[in-house]
Amino acid sequence: MPQIAQLSQTYASQIFWVLLFFGFIFFVIGRGMVPKVMATVEARDGQIASDLAAAEAARKAADAEEESWRISSAEQRAQAQALIAAAKAKAAAATEKSLAKAQEKIDAQLAEADARIGAARDGALSEITSVAAEAASDIVARLTGAKVDAKQAAAAAKEALNA
Repeated sequence: MPQIAQLSQTYASQIFWVLLFFGFIFFVIGRGMVPKVMATVEARDGQIASDLAAAEAARKAADAEEESWRISSAEQRAQAQALIAAAKAKAAAATEKSLAKAQEKIDAQLAEADARIGAARDGALSEITSVAAEAASDIVARLTGAKVDAKQAAAAAKEALNA
């Protein structure tokens, strides 16, 4: 076969060109382009790592700020609760004071009203006694025709009312 017979004549030339072609590719791509690509990849990895570190630091700072805000908020809430409790206590004391004054006025008015009622009752009792005495003396005078002394009729009416 002529192709196989030709192989020994072209074998050395083909090896030369293969070595030359792969050597050229090795030096152009392997020594020229790959280091630039690797440097770019390493720079990108470094940038990503620094960005992640910065993000982690920012997250930690935000967490610390949030914790300090929560503590501050809790303190302010406690102060507000204390102020509210103090205001409630002050308002309760003021209300108690005004209620005590109002109760004193009401007690005074009740005492005055009791005194007026007592006086009116005593007046009514004395009027009832005198009316009863007059009625009794009129009844005795009409029924028996005898005249009863006003003092005796008043004593009898008072005795009947007290019993």
